[in-house]
Amino acid sequence: MQSRECQYKFRFLINLIKNSYILYFMKRTYLTYIFSKRVLGYTLFFSFFTLDHGFAQNRSQQGSQVLEPIVQKIVAEANNNSQLESLAFELLDVVGPRLVGTPGMTRANEWAVAKFESWGITAQNQKFGEWRGWERGISHIDMIAPRVKSLAGTQLAWSPSTKGKSIQAEVISLPDVKDSLSFHKWLPSVKGKFVMISMPQPTGRPDHNWEEYGTKESIERMKVSRDSLAVLWNNRIKASGVSANSIPAMLEDAGAVGILTSNWSKEFGANKIFGARSYKAPSLDISLEDYGMLYRLTEKGISTKISVETASKDLGNVPSFNTIAEIKGSQFPNEYVILSAHLDSWEGGSGATDNGTGTIAMMEVARILKKILPNPKRTILIGLWGSEEQGLNGSRSFVLDNPEIIENTQAVFNLDNGTGRVERINGSGFVHAYDFISRWMSAVPAHVTKDIKTEFPGSPGGGGSDHSSFVAAGVPAFMLSSLSWGYFSNTWHTNLDTYDKLVFDDLKYNVILTAVMAYKASEEAKLVNREQRELPAGTDGKPGIWPPIRQPRRTGVGY
Repeated sequence: MQSRECQYKFRFLINLIKNSYILYFMKRTYLTYIFSKRVLGYTLFFSFFTLDHGFAQNRSQQGSQVLEPIVQKIVAEANNNSQLESLAFELLDVVGPRLVGTPGMTRANEWAVAKFESWGITAQNQKFGEWRGWERGISHIDMIAPRVKSLAGTQLAWSPSTKGKSIQAEVISLPDVKDSLSFHKWLPSVKGKFVMISMPQPTGRPDHNWEEYGTKESIERMKVSRDSLAVLWNNRIKASGVSANSIPAMLEDAGAVGILTSNWSKEFGANKIFGARSYKAPSLDISLEDYGMLYRLTEKGISTKISVETASKDLGNVPSFNTIAEIKGSQFPNEYVILSAHLDSWEGGSGATDNGTGTIAMMEVARILKKILPNPKRTILIGLWGSEEQGLNGSRSFVLDNPEIIENTQAVFNLDNGTGRVERINGSGFVHAYDFISRWMSAVPAHVTKDIKTEFPGSPGGGGSDHSSFVAAGVPAFMLSSLSWGYFSNTWHTNLDTYDKLVFDDLKYNVILTAVMAYKASEEAKLVNREQRELPAGTDGKPGIWPPIRQPRRTGVGY
């Protein structure tokens, strides 16, 4: 064979035969034979569309699997002495949300170090940069005309405050203008007013609710109405000649006293809460229901006023940290297995599923390994990263600041997408990932791995979570992807991302999986092979390129 890809695929097929998985594999895998004409003949390629090795492996093992004594102890500790609920309570209810630059982030860093040390694990907070400091205060948002009603809403992150006073003003919305000139002629009219800049939603019912109860005709009418409204609203923004992200600053410069948004997450009661793009006027996110009411009132020409008081504080630039903990290796102390999760969060809820779940799971893994395996062969390093939400800044900084660790890292396991059981592991583009991931997973109890889908060699991540920072540096790093549990619509970056959404039984599965794989990775005789696959050509026909190492943002004022 003339390419690494082909060599890998034939070696993979041979491994399957050797391990007696071929019959099951052939039932679940499509093989496509592609003949490529060469100067001296033809070459046979196998194209593997899906590889469900973890499931196949465990199908053959169920009922006969014998767990290693250490694995048995890990499972017993995870099930019978779980600390997940207490960790979740302390992090989510007591510490709360963990926006970079806020006192909540500082509390989280300090709490994590103290918790690690209480388990006998060395830990410290390592500075990697600084960010605009901000502290949320009490907010009051009320409609005072045409009637009195308290409104459901919150400040956006880093929003300016009302400076200790209540602002009472009329509410208006962005106009439907024909061009940029008309928009700029309208701008002076915003002085002294709150301006609504989000599209009103035609329905507050999520699609699944419509599909359960609506007729085919009413569902179709709703979707047509929603789509046409979106087109009209986007055309309204486009006609202004100003980008959506630039509108808040332009409005405050023209004298607006506040910016109102509503970023619905397509689920009952859920809004996505991000950061303000204003620097003088307070920016507030209002619930779909109350925002829609305000919009309808103003569109019908009814004078509508609200009263807003917010007490947030700007704190100047404050340091940003990663929390780093270590269980020192006994035989290869300068080689590492890294447990990865970002500690920071957005601020609409308490950052429960993004990424409190990943944080407490990795902390629980560390606690169990310290108790069961106090002297691993390799150092177990736990990285709880800061400022992931602003662009993987903590993990990218760690990669650049610690070249000796990066050079000698065995594997990185990353948790960062909700409360569900791990259901998928991608080989991240490493040719030999099948060999060592399968070896490590074979030690995990079959009931934990039976539904996990694996894809080898897979593709390197481009930047969705912190494992990507390591993959870019050539480190075998793997996202342990979880079942959804409505993650993207219900909790991801929303006001509903709270303790009550956690599924602790699923998190226990993830703790067992990660702890056993980290144990096996630590005990390997040598570092695994880091050979990278040849990436397929892009749509432009150019050869695929491994994702480059990206520079972190070590300072910032918001987004």
